[in-house]
Amino acid sequence: MALNSSPPYPNSPAAIPVVATLSSPFENPPPSQDGPNGSTRKPISLWPGMYQSPVTNALWEARSKIFERFFLDPPKDAPPQSELLNKTPSQSRTSILYNFSTDYILREQYRDPWNEVRIGKLLEDLDALAGTISVKHCCDDKSTTRPLLLVTASVDKIVLKKPISVDIDLKIVGAVIWVGRSSIEIQLEVIQSATDGSDIADSVALSANFIFVARDSKTGKAAPVNRLSPETQREILLFEEAEARNNLRKRKKGGGDRREFENGELNTVKTLLAEGRIFCDMPALADRDSILLKDTRLENSLICQPQQRNIHGRIFGGFLMHRAFELAFSTAYAFAGLVPCFLEVDHVDFLKPVDVGDFLRFKSCVLYTEVQNPDQPLINIEVVAHVTRPELRSTEVSNTFYFTFTVRPEAKATKNGFRILNVVPATEEEARHIVERMDAQALLSTKGVISK
Repeated sequence: MALNSSPPYPNSPAAIPVVATLSSPFENPPPSQDGPNGSTRKPISLWPGMYQSPVTNALWEARSKIFERFFLDPPKDAPPQSELLNKTPSQSRTSILYNFSTDYILREQYRDPWNEVRIGKLLEDLDALAGTISVKHCCDDKSTTRPLLLVTASVDKIVLKKPISVDIDLKIVGAVIWVGRSSIEIQLEVIQSATDGSDIADSVALSANFIFVARDSKTGKAAPVNRLSPETQREILLFEEAEARNNLRKRKKGGGDRREFENGELNTVKTLLAEGRIFCDMPALADRDSILLKDTRLENSLICQPQQRNIHGRIFGGFLMHRAFELAFSTAYAFAGLVPCFLEVDHVDFLKPVDVGDFLRFKSCVLYTEVQNPDQPLINIEVVAHVTRPELRSTEVSNTFYFTFTVRPEAKATKNGFRILNVVPATEEEARHIVERMDAQALLSTKGVISK
């Protein structure tokens, strides 16, 4: 069909042209590095990054050389890495700087309504940085072997130690602190120096621990990773703490600590159910300071789009954490009736990959509250992501997220007599799930393997 180039009406303005800022990496390469309209042709590994935050984009660009040699010019039947290397934490240490004080556009991209950094966007960047660090540790610097696929397996803990201002420069520093046979733990610290020039330890605003696992890019099976040789006393201590966390995860997975909690767990389940049954059987007589778990639920759904993929073509784990955080924040807000304040990500499990085109459903609830400290009541939120396939009439859990919030002090000060409700279960399944999460948190605290 031919298009008339003249305007349809005499006085109508000409159409505004829309020009892509980047040429497609899938097209035939132009004669020079500059494509049409003077744009620079991006390599295939960078293409998804243009839809992410500028920090995530920069981090994925840092990985480009490693992945380009495989995706753009893969050696035929490239063998896996045959000899593992010894690497130090300093070899993987990477930092990235946010110039909030001078970069107005960057500052506006990260600003939340309270003039602090948006935690959801920061979660994306943390995942991207942890991935870049894991790639640096696993790289063997040879173009004759196929690179490993490194995927986020879980997040052990992300703790906010103080509010993060969006007007002050920010730096994230991270390194590998422990490796197993095919797993890697990366510790990240978000550093924002106070204007009074206080000690660096006081400048750590957030700490995070990510677990990545290595897969053979051809077979998809677990692949061994380079060994880690800690050098300094701090690196040795971090390695030992991470080793303890890994042993604890194995015991929890195998049920090794289950029996010692069983009697107390059953008593707590019975107590919670007794309160819940009053709500179900005699609602008029129920405790007005409590609420049923099912009445705290929220949900949202989305179709996963190509712009949300990572450099491996699957949905970016940081994007999933971002969406889960936003729903958890909304759940805490609706529950408390006041603006919540994020404290920590207690745990995240990446159980199954999420692909472009998947129908993804996020379901949240308040699992339990802790009101022992009236100045900082705690709201514990669970978010579960389900991949739903209507054609097959099936749904499966892809991710579980656990967050802890409190209420912003300035918001609480405006409401006299403010109290957080207790959450009670309506079924034994809900009661057991609540107690399992409470026990998991108590176990981590008593073992002393994760410091808040």
